[in-house]
Amino acid sequence: MTVEQTNGPLTGVRVLVLAGMGPTPFASMLLADMGAQVVRITRPVSQPGRVVSQVESMRPEHDIANRGVDTIALDLKSKAGRNAVLELVDHADVFVEGFRPGVTERLGLGPEVLLSRNPPLVYARLTGYGQTGPLSLDAGHDINYVAQSGVLHALRRQGEAPHPPMNLLGDYAGGGTFAALGIVCALLASRTSGEGQVVDAAMIDGVALLSARIQGLRAAGVWTDEPGTNHLDTGAPFYDTYRCADGKYLAVGALEPDFYREFVKGLGIDVSDWPDQHDTAQWPLLRQLISDAIAARTRDAWSQVYQGTDSCVTPVLDFEEAATAAHNVTRGLFRKIGGVLHPAPTPRFSRTPARPVGVPAADEVDFHRVVCEWQIVGDPGVAHTIGKDGS
Repeated sequence: MTVEQTNGPLTGVRVLVLAGMGPTPFASMLLADMGAQVVRITRPVSQPGRVVSQVESMRPEHDIANRGVDTIALDLKSKAGRNAVLELVDHADVFVEGFRPGVTERLGLGPEVLLSRNPPLVYARLTGYGQTGPLSLDAGHDINYVAQSGVLHALRRQGEAPHPPMNLLGDYAGGGTFAALGIVCALLASRTSGEGQVVDAAMIDGVALLSARIQGLRAAGVWTDEPGTNHLDTGAPFYDTYRCADGKYLAVGALEPDFYREFVKGLGIDVSDWPDQHDTAQWPLLRQLISDAIAARTRDAWSQVYQGTDSCVTPVLDFEEAATAAHNVTRGLFRKIGGVLHPAPTPRFSRTPARPVGVPAADEVDFHRVVCEWQIVGDPGVAHTIGKDGS
């Protein structure tokens, strides 16, 4: 199949984003990676009372979530700034905001206003608790949404406190990724019907959906609500990580009997008197036996033993090691630009490959440039009133 020289399957889609934290830039990056023209609107640095966040104070090349995204500064509290946004909205396919419910309405940029101007528009609202419900106006972070969904309760070893998985589940998996999926789905519907709609993407909703398989196992009686006692939550000794002789770790995922046999064979010791794999009463003993065996060699020595086998055993790599691992290099999982590891766009397409990874833009662009690049014809009603500082 011939590969088209495009910038991804979303080439030509125009996305306008009100800058936010966490999931909003991540969703923007996903869309930009797929070729969408993404313009992020930030507040002018000189705006009174503005507090610069830790993320905003990073060097531009470190802001990976802003790769492929243009940034303009507009004062949304000024009439000229709001009119500039409305002018861009008239030519956009997607509008994304990540504020608590009611904020964009108070700015005069709510869905009723924008959809009345641009009926096919996809208006995406990305929040923690969603647009409705008793918690919808509450502040929160990833840890709160994961906790409220019931998932955080399960993320722990038996007898230990819940362990937040950084902000990968709420912000990025449950929030930004599902928001991007919702946007693309709504775009397809809009292209078919000519009618836009509001996408209510809530992080708590996304995290809850990620637990779908576990909910089924619970209902079937093969998963308990006691954390750290099940096959996939470190309860099973053959699905866990183990410390090696050099202090590094080995990941063992030998769930199925064939994989487990291959795993214990690789240990190179007599296991004839070991407990049966699925004798849960003997799991503490089996865990100790496995731990003692793996502690005898270094991580890399075990990696050599299990390489090319159906044992489901892999080394636990740090980020720099992952960037140089043979398989990951072959797949092009990472690209180092200016010392910064950029994960590659995913998924991959045979005909319309994603936009090549590049350094995030170092400077804000001028509003007039966006007008030109979006090929807004005629007399832009507010372009002459917008300065470089967005006022």
